[in-house]
Amino acid sequence: MAQRALPLPAARLGRAVGAAAGATTTVGGVVLLLPDGEPHSHRRPSPLSYARRLPLARTLARAGRTDGLAAHVVHYRCRGWNADEAHLAADAEWAVDEAVRRYGDVPVCLAGHGMGARAALRAGGHPAVTAVLALAPWLPADPAADPEPVKHLVGRPVLLVHGTNDAHCDPELSFRLAERAKKSNRDTCRFEVHSDGHALRQHRAEIAALAVNFVRGALFGHAYARPVTDALAAPPPLGLRMPLAAGFGESLGG
Repeated sequence: MAQRALPLPAARLGRAVGAAAGATTTVGGVVLLLPDGEPHSHRRPSPLSYARRLPLARTLARAGRTDGLAAHVVHYRCRGWNADEAHLAADAEWAVDEAVRRYGDVPVCLAGHGMGARAALRAGGHPAVTAVLALAPWLPADPAADPEPVKHLVGRPVLLVHGTNDAHCDPELSFRLAERAKKSNRDTCRFEVHSDGHALRQHRAEIAALAVNFVRGALFGHAYARPVTDALAAPPPLGLRMPLAAGFGESLGG
């Protein structure tokens, strides 16, 4: 007898990291981390992909403790984007709704990697989303495909980060998206990580420091580091090809 496939689980927020983990701490903002996925798959989400987002979630929560920052890594229903169904983007929107239900009217940042970065960009127009962080975003390369929407991101700081040696997600595609987004949303910038690949492992400390600086600035009004300020202010292509320097974050005082 053929074995019946198990039903897919519902999307859910992962265990809270940071302010929400303490019963006496008021949550002042939320960052939702969106793991990588696949273009086409109805399989259950990969536990490894989820686990890879936990270190950044912990780093962000620790850095934003005094602001009351809560971090969650989102569990998708399935691991695939799946064409027009855009499952990962729909799950990201659900996660924002759930964060608002739990914590009230607090600013929310969507921070995704790979296919999760595409979901963050697509769901970034949610009224509760204040900022979007897209790490090594997966974007469709088919020239006949409709371009990813960007006008819904107006009014929100958007930061893209991409390794120049990413063989999985073409960095030029994220540059072109950032170029289109910048035309309608001046609060868009993009950093290039020289010689790094899709996982962004070689400059992990610098990327974590950049993410912390961006999230705390976008959600709580802290000052951006000079490179971020310059990238946001610079016209294309300068602000969209900003190099992430080695040692970024060492002089920021945590």
